[in-house]
Order: sequence, then C-alpha cells, then structure tokens
Amino acid sequence: MAERISEAEQAVMETLWNEAPLTAQEVADRVAPDRGWSLNTVKTLLGRLLAKEAVAHEEDGRRYLYRPRLEREAFAHGESRRLVDRLFGGRVSPLVAHLAERDELSDQDIAEIEALLKALRS
Repeated sequence: MAERISEAEQAVMETLWNEAPLTAQEVADRVAPDRGWSLNTVKTLLGRLLAKEAVAHEEDGRRYLYRPRLEREAFAHGESRRLVDRLFGGRVSPLVAHLAERDELSDQDIAEIEALLKALRS
C-alpha cells in the first residue's frame, strides 16, 4: 500500500481495527457521532480505503461487510518511519532528544527506553 491514509480515513481504520467486519452503517454509527459525519461521508472514506487496498469488502445480502487489509502495526510502522524521515533526517536519536529537551518524556517513558536499549544490546 503506497498511498498515504488521511486522518479521516485513519478514524475509519481505527474502527475496523477495533471491530470487524462491519457494514458502512455500523462504521458510521461508531465513528460519526464524534465527528458529525453522515453515512455518505463514511461510504466515501470506505471507497477511498478500498481503492488504496487498505480495506476489503464482501457481499452480505444487499450490503457489504468491511474489514481491514492493512494491519495496525504496519500502518504505525509506516507513519512513524515517515515522521522520522521527514522531521529528523531518518534518525531516531534526534527525535528522542527533541522529546527529552521539551520534558515530554515521563520517568516511565525513560525506564521503558532504557529497557528497550538494554534488550537491543543483548
């Protein structure tokens, strides 16, 4: 999947990652109340996600059931890679330094990073 998923499309994906398969109406019932989207808006987003091959659908009588084809982990990996590439020249350490300089790392975050580094060195 080469095409990027928009923030709106990601909201639909989150719904499908949490619970699938769902009809367009069921997706709308779960995502639209927070965003004020109509069923047609959700159907448009599902159509875009189908075109990007991020979701698949199957007929269920007169309706379609949608399920994710793109795994959440793969999406997170691609998005984090884009962020690091775009903002930090592909290097992770400047990102961590940036967060640390802004006091955005909790003691728990630091402990988890230390444990991760220790495990990577082993």
